[in-house]
Amino acid sequence: MNDYDEYRRKKMESAMMFQDFVVDVSWNMLGLAIVQYSSKQYQYAVGESKTGCEIKFDMKYEKTGNLYIETGEKAEPREGDYFPSGIYREDNTWLYIIGNYERIFYCPKNILQILHKTGKYRQVENDTKTSIGFLVPEKRMWKFSATVAEPKSAADGVQQVARSGAQGINR
Repeated sequence: MNDYDEYRRKKMESAMMFQDFVVDVSWNMLGLAIVQYSSKQYQYAVGESKTGCEIKFDMKYEKTGNLYIETGEKAEPREGDYFPSGIYREDNTWLYIIGNYERIFYCPKNILQILHKTGKYRQVENDTKTSIGFLVPEKRMWKFSATVAEPKSAADGVQQVARSGAQGINR
């Protein structure tokens, strides 16, 4: 396994833990049932979830105050164009859920597409050159999100789960 494969494995583990957390928070705090697909076949053919919700863990949000909204991706670092993903992926997603263990923003995907098309937000590429997107300041996300959850006590519980078994959890 090369360094990138190990990096990706850890990122996926962390993302899956956050997805489970968001599923619980969404049900417990908002009454929103999110039914995630686990197979790649369903995720590619339909979307990330039966309910049209895509969940993204932004590990840098707390430090930067910005949320990274993905618009394109590559499966691995390589030359060439990005494949449409995130808010431009053609699937059943209508609600983009992004944040961290302290704050979760629930923003309609079409609103994020409009924000991107304004050209007002800085376009960035991630460090591994596998994702491209734009940065939305937290105060703008508050304005454009349908709702925001702040599950501070629930975050403590999930961190206890993470410490007791899951590896690679980065908050």
